[in-house]
Amino acid sequence: MRLRTFAATASAAAILASGAALAQDDAAPAATATLMDQSGVEVGQVDIFETVDGLLFHVEATGMPEGGHGFHVHQTGECSGDFTSAGDHYAPGDNAHGLMNSDGAHAGDLPNVFAGAEGNVRADVVSTVLSIDGGDAPVMDDDGSAIIVHENADSYGAEAGAGTRLACGVIETAS
Repeated sequence: MRLRTFAATASAAAILASGAALAQDDAAPAATATLMDQSGVEVGQVDIFETVDGLLFHVEATGMPEGGHGFHVHQTGECSGDFTSAGDHYAPGDNAHGLMNSDGAHAGDLPNVFAGAEGNVRADVVSTVLSIDGGDAPVMDDDGSAIIVHENADSYGAEAGAGTRLACGVIETAS
């Protein structure tokens, strides 16, 4: 139990340190996604940085209900209507859903993000599976990819249960 707690604490510290390092180095993102709600109002931004271990997603959003929200990369770079145009979770390896899946999760399954009482989300999320344009799970593939913020927290199990798609942003190469 103590080892798990230490590992979780060390992982959190590494994620926080990578965010601090980005702020100090003024590193430019490799890609970005502007988050829009279903009425077309901009509600946030995701800056995506390449690291030696994968991608770092720096998330800032407003107007979210308090609590946990599923945060995923979806298979198609389109955000229209109710955002079902973005397709399912990005899963180029055909893995099953869920970060807790013993056979491995979808490439687009990422940890939940959390909104405070004011509706603000600020998070750094790391994926060691995704890449910008190389490897087995590039987010900039032929049909692109999108970031979705869901209504509820993801269960991390076989059924996501994250509910309605609250916000969507097409991943685009940073200018």
